[in-house]
Amino acid sequence: MSGNAVWFLSGDLMFASRVQAAANQAGLDFRILGGLPAELNENEQPAWIVIDLATRGGLLPAVYETGKPRFPAARWLAYGPHVQVGKLAAARQAGIETVITRGQFDAKLPTLFEA
Repeated sequence: MSGNAVWFLSGDLMFASRVQAAANQAGLDFRILGGLPAELNENEQPAWIVIDLATRGGLLPAVYETGKPRFPAARWLAYGPHVQVGKLAAARQAGIETVITRGQFDAKLPTLFEA
């Protein structure tokens, strides 16, 4: 089952509005979450799971280890400040398929979810 939403794991409510606008522009629903939901509506599947390493980096690697089998079709992306090299490396080591800096994420955001 392909996904229909962007799940944004972040505590940054200001930036969330930009991510939501990009998701909605691509025809996807948007949810800001503190972690992965324990229970789901069967019609709800993420197309993207985006992790803000600045505010939710402590969720790794557990969130990926438990989430990847539950949501195998979702694309995973983690981003964080370029100066937080350790958090970016931890996301790569956890197996996140796309790990980029916040600046790169911000630059790609207008068309990211349309791909």
